[in-house]
Amino acid sequence: MAWNEPGNNKDKDPWGNKPRGGNDQGPPDFDELMKKLGSRMGGVFGGGKGSGGFSWGAAVVVLILAAVVWGISGFYTIKNAEQGVVLHFGQYKETVSSGLHWKPTFIDKVYPVDTRTVRSIPASGYMLTKDENVVRVQIEVQYKVNDPKAYKFNVTDAVDSLSQAVDASLRYVVGHTTMDDILTTGREQVRRDTWDLINKTIAQYHLGIDIQDVNFLPARAPDAVKAAFDDAIAAKEDEQRYIREAEAYASEVEPIARGKATRILQEADAYKQQVVLKAQGEVARFNKLLPEYEASPKVTRTRLYLETIEQVYGNSSKVLVDGSSGNLMYLPLDKLMEKQQSSKANDNNGDELFQIQQRQGQASDSGLSSSDPRGVNRNAGRTGRD
Repeated sequence: MAWNEPGNNKDKDPWGNKPRGGNDQGPPDFDELMKKLGSRMGGVFGGGKGSGGFSWGAAVVVLILAAVVWGISGFYTIKNAEQGVVLHFGQYKETVSSGLHWKPTFIDKVYPVDTRTVRSIPASGYMLTKDENVVRVQIEVQYKVNDPKAYKFNVTDAVDSLSQAVDASLRYVVGHTTMDDILTTGREQVRRDTWDLINKTIAQYHLGIDIQDVNFLPARAPDAVKAAFDDAIAAKEDEQRYIREAEAYASEVEPIARGKATRILQEADAYKQQVVLKAQGEVARFNKLLPEYEASPKVTRTRLYLETIEQVYGNSSKVLVDGSSGNLMYLPLDKLMEKQQSSKANDNNGDELFQIQQRQGQASDSGLSSSDPRGVNRNAGRTGRD
């Protein structure tokens, strides 16, 4: 029968408590329940029933459980991309690599630091240039942690220190650069100078950070003057285009001009040689004509005069006709002049041949009369008259 059935053990309950009066079925007293539970637990660990003395067995068990929990809690894992900085009672002990490690809890403390991920930090703002213009500049610095200990403990906040170094370096470089260079041709130089200055700055504080790259984003003028600066940039581009076109034209024209100059120099040198040789020939003819003139001056003068008149009239289109005969006939002067000019070269060669034959005849026939015009070289010299 159940204890609470009617007519069965009405004065008892499962906890051994007496009813407080009448038919009271309320819950047992909590304090009395805890005392009974404690006395039973003490009996388990060696204490007698109702004993209030200290139990050494319970203490040992508690210490063993605490030691096991303490040992298990000391195991920790460092991820593949991280390194762990270990502190022993707050002092740096070592840097551990990725994997499973153990540390004494409450004695050592581990700070994991990501050393492989490339992070970025931006910087931007309106800055004053060297030529006292205002320009908005944006830059993005990519970095990676190379010394976990320095990154965690050399400064209060390495990322904030790097941000301040980036901003200060960028403002210094922009302040020493003109606006045209920042907007157009000098962007790469600004990027390199900023990178170098950031490295020099963070090296003084040993942040444990390595700068991987610096991206210099397109700079722009303030919105109030953006249109004017766009026109200036367009003018710069036109200037560069005109320069390239001029260089292309120069590379095309210069070889032609050099060729013409070379040809003119060659023609001048040829003309010089021609004049020199002609002068030397005139001198040689004069030297040959002088003995003949000394031998017969009158005949030589007459011959020279006739040859000169022949040369002058040969270059003229006028024809002299003796009108004493009373007869006038039409002559095709143009045709005659063309024939004369075409045969002039052949006549010169014939004159030289005739001169050679004449000299041979003078040598063989010394008795020839000095008044005969054929006895004198017809083309020995045409330099002048007596």
